[in-house]
Amino acid sequence: MENEKKRKALWLLGDALLAALLIWFDQFTKHLAILRLKGQNAYVIFRNVFELDYLENRGSAFGLFQNKKVFLLLTGVLFMALMLYLLLKTPAKKRFLPMHVVASCIVAGGMGNMIDRFVLGYVVDFFSFILIHYPVFNVADVYIVVATILMAVLLIFVYKEEELQFLWSGKKDGKESL
Repeated sequence: MENEKKRKALWLLGDALLAALLIWFDQFTKHLAILRLKGQNAYVIFRNVFELDYLENRGSAFGLFQNKKVFLLLTGVLFMALMLYLLLKTPAKKRFLPMHVVASCIVAGGMGNMIDRFVLGYVVDFFSFILIHYPVFNVADVYIVVATILMAVLLIFVYKEEELQFLWSGKKDGKESL
């Protein structure tokens, strides 16, 4: 039992370190966007396809909920709590490493955007796919979208329902918890 608690603590530490590294990278790229792109014309990477273009997003994905900072922060906190619950409940076993990684990526993306919203009052976006007129986004958004897709794949195609009982029952790894 003691070894299991230590292993779980190490896994959670790994989750926290991964999230911290990803948050740092997100904030670093946004800092560069502020320094190099703000007030400038878009930097063309591939003409008529992809540009780096500074944008201050005061809403959420696709510009929804413009200027609803409190609502967006509370929603972010709710989703962070859900992901932290998932991380705390997910077993510290090799089989569930992908779940730990994708949940940590979602936490990092959410925290990266929440930091912007709290400190700046808006989220810094700068990736612009003009070919498909896709909304401008940032590194944190990439973490969230890619990790959410991967989590859906894990939940639908990789893990069996009985393997996920730990999420909604008092059971741990198929055994009654003490």
